[in-house]
Amino acid sequence: MSGHSKWATTKHKKAANDAKRGKEFARLIKNIEVAARTGGGDPAANPTLDDMIRKAKKASVPNDNIERARKRGSGEEAGGADWQTIMYEGYGPGGVAFLVECLTDNRNRAASDVRVAFSRNGGNLADPGSVAYNFTRKGVVEVAKADGVDEDSILMAVLEAGAEEVEDMGESFEIYSEPGDIVAVRTALTEAGMDYDSAEVQFVAGTKVEVDVEGARKVFRLIDALEDSDDVQNVYTSVDLSPEVAAEFAGDED
Repeated sequence: MSGHSKWATTKHKKAANDAKRGKEFARLIKNIEVAARTGGGDPAANPTLDDMIRKAKKASVPNDNIERARKRGSGEEAGGADWQTIMYEGYGPGGVAFLVECLTDNRNRAASDVRVAFSRNGGNLADPGSVAYNFTRKGVVEVAKADGVDEDSILMAVLEAGAEEVEDMGESFEIYSEPGDIVAVRTALTEAGMDYDSAEVQFVAGTKVEVDVEGARKVFRLIDALEDSDDVQNVYTSVDLSPEVAAEFAGDED
């Protein structure tokens, strides 16, 4: 799921149809392959790989696909692609900042896809560095709401592990930390008997841009267009929605 600043979970239903679901599967598989190549194919010794496998399983990616991706990445099987990470910066409708993370084996195709998505949806690409300065890499751990799981109990469990902040996202909580503390935070949660849905490093915007419902529609239309590209892995934005706008926008999506 893309990190749309703190409103990643505005129930922007990405996997609403088979085509979207297929793209999401492909993204998750790619993440597993890259994590295995970077840190080795043993999930017990590679926390990033462990998290990517966990995320894929929660999204119902078949175990066989997960295992093949792990083996391709670790070199146990042939056929892994030469994936490269490329970041693009831009502005969307209403001056909302966009940071687009691509994982691709074809730089020209990725650049073209991103450029077209921006130009057709009221945005424009920006010079390198003109947007990125507003984003900070943060460890983000998502915890689903459940009995006995609230902001205070989470904070008690993770504060000494390096957690900086816990935010109520509506249907879940997000715990922010420095990227290097993410393993300690998820370990502290597990030891406290709390399950987590995902744990990954994301880019979080410092200065946010609040938009109205029409602005939200335009911003998420651009996010959709970007995510239609197979090369786009994550889209991070500075968009901020008030609770009222978020509720109305979520109603649009139902």
